[in-house]
Amino acid sequence: MNYVELNIELAPFHPWNEIFMTELSDIGFESFTELTGKLQAYIPEDQFQHHEVERIFQFYKPQLNQVSYQSQVLPSQNWNATWEADFQPVEIDHELLIRAPFHAPSFQHQLEVIIQPQMSFGTGHHQTTWLLSKALLQENLVDQNVLDVGTGTGVLAILASKLGARQIVGTDIEEGICANARENCMLNAITNIEIVLGDIDAIQESEFDVILANINKNVLKLHIPHYASLTKLGGHLYLSGFFTTDIEELTDYAKMQGYELLETHQKEDWAVMKLLKQR
Repeated sequence: MNYVELNIELAPFHPWNEIFMTELSDIGFESFTELTGKLQAYIPEDQFQHHEVERIFQFYKPQLNQVSYQSQVLPSQNWNATWEADFQPVEIDHELLIRAPFHAPSFQHQLEVIIQPQMSFGTGHHQTTWLLSKALLQENLVDQNVLDVGTGTGVLAILASKLGARQIVGTDIEEGICANARENCMLNAITNIEIVLGDIDAIQESEFDVILANINKNVLKLHIPHYASLTKLGGHLYLSGFFTTDIEELTDYAKMQGYELLETHQKEDWAVMKLLKQR
């Protein structure tokens, strides 16, 4: 799977970088890199819609002194090589280390998750994966059934297993990503995770104790009714993949499906929400 890299020049940069990240994430862009005066955004090539990008830029252009963008296709082989070359271990306090197989093991962290870096989303480097990993470290997952929607590399599912979850199901819509998640389960000697190819409607089980969904705002809004049918009463739903400015909107959607917001956490304008299924 190829990716499209969008290179955006903005003047002024702040707060327009956050505005453009919000707009682009709403049309499927998965990750962002902020450089000096420049924003880089990434999306799978088959999801890239030039007219949608142009619509966003034309809308904001009158309000900016300078804005321009260029796009290029990154072949999957080169993309994977870049991931491996740039991949550095991720630490979450002294509790968790997320590392690649070519990094040395840690004896200073309580847990470690080994991830073979590829184009799959979810290595712990992105703020949302970091936030959800930290949140899971505070959750009692012993003997719990967990659903990880949009599992990516499988890092959250693997962490859930290491925190004592009884059974975990992870889903993703790309076969290559599912293969990477299964490989990472083997790297961590995890046997209680089932990786399912498909969207949320591919899940046949119900009564999950904990559901994790790190995707984007628009998909989450579509999925929340499904999550509600899959979460047991008293169970927890973790949502992430969106900005702090989206919390109120998602809270309203979740409330209509019987959820109560328990807490939120944020990192560099990205957010995670923990909700309780009440009815």
